[in-house]
Amino acid sequence: MLLTSKKVAIIGGGPGGLTLARLLVLKGVDVSVYERDVDRNARVQGSPLDLHDESGLAAIKKAGLLEEFKNNYMAGADRMQIMNEKAVVFYSDHGHKELADFDSEWDNQFISMRREGEGWLVEFKNGKIEYADLVIAADGANSKIRSYLTKVEAFYTGITMLEGTIYDAENKAPDIFKLLKGGKIMAFGDNQNILMGQKGNGEIGFYASIRVDENWSFENGLDYKNSAQLLSWFQATYPEWSAIWYELFTSAAYFVPRPISCMPLDQSWETQCNLTLIGDAAHVMPPFAGEGVNMAMLDALELSEVLTSSDFSSIKDAFEHYEIKMRERASKMAKESLVNGDRMHATDALENMLLFFQKHLS
Repeated sequence: MLLTSKKVAIIGGGPGGLTLARLLVLKGVDVSVYERDVDRNARVQGSPLDLHDESGLAAIKKAGLLEEFKNNYMAGADRMQIMNEKAVVFYSDHGHKELADFDSEWDNQFISMRREGEGWLVEFKNGKIEYADLVIAADGANSKIRSYLTKVEAFYTGITMLEGTIYDAENKAPDIFKLLKGGKIMAFGDNQNILMGQKGNGEIGFYASIRVDENWSFENGLDYKNSAQLLSWFQATYPEWSAIWYELFTSAAYFVPRPISCMPLDQSWETQCNLTLIGDAAHVMPPFAGEGVNMAMLDALELSEVLTSSDFSSIKDAFEHYEIKMRERASKMAKESLVNGDRMHATDALENMLLFFQKHLS
C-alpha cells in the first residue's frame, strides 16, 4: 500500500477531514487530525445537512458508521416548506414525505509549514511542531494551507447571508418554532430570502440572504451582538415582510455575516507528491445546491480509495487521479449552486423555486 510507514496529517476536523481519517484508519494508516478549536463546545455546531446517497451517505456507509448515523440523525428535519414574505405556504412536503430509514487532536491552530525531506514540518499556534509525510488540507473555505498548493483564490458571488442561531427555540421563538414544524423553511421575496432549519438540542439556525457589496459585512455599521439594531435593519431592508419574522431577530443569540464565495470553475494546479486538498479548501461553493458537505465527504471517500489502492505506482499519481476527478465534479456542482443562487435572489424567486421543486420532485 502507498501509505505503508507513512504519517498522514489532516488539518481540519470537519465532516471531510474526519471522514477521511476514519476511512484511512480502517485501512491501518497512521493518521492524525489537527483541529484549531479548543474542544467540541468551542462554537455553535453547524446547520442540518442533507446527505445524499451517492456521496455523503456513501462515505458514511464505507466508514462503517451507518448504524451510528441512524441513531443520531434528526428524523423529519429534511421536510421543507416554501413560503413568501408573508409566511404564506406555497409548497410543503410535511404531509407525504417518508421518514428516512436508513485520533483527533483539539486546540491545534495551523500557523505554517515547511518542507522537511520528502514531507512537511507543520507548526501550530500552541507551539507544537509535527512531521508528516503527507498533509491533507481539510481546513475549510478560508484554508491557510491551500496557498502552499495553488494561488487561485475564490471570488465573491454577490450574495451575503446573515446567520443567526436561536437556542431553546420552542420557548424563545414559539411562533417561528411552530411555523418550522421541525423541518426547513425557504421564504422568498424580492431579491431577498430567509432560509432556516431545525437543529439539534431544540435550536434553530437561520439566514437572511441578500445581494450586497462585497465589503458590506464590515462597512454597514451594524453591531452583530445587538438584536434591536439587527431587527431595525431587517425592518428597513425587508419592508414587505411579515412581522412574524421579527421573532428571529429578537430571539437570536448571535449573528454572523457570511459572504458567499466560490472557486473558479476552471481552477487547476500542479499536483504535488505530499500535499492535497479536500472539501471547501479545494472547492468552496455557494450553499444553494446542498452539495458542499456531500462533495467534501465524497472527496474523503475517493481520496482514501486511491491512496489505499494498488492501482497507482506513487502517491503523486494517486493524488493526480483524485484531483482531476474531484475538480471536474466540484465544478459541475459549483455551477449548479451559482445558478440556484441567482434563482433564489431574483425578483421572481418564489415562482422560480416553486417551478424548480415541482420539476425535481414530480
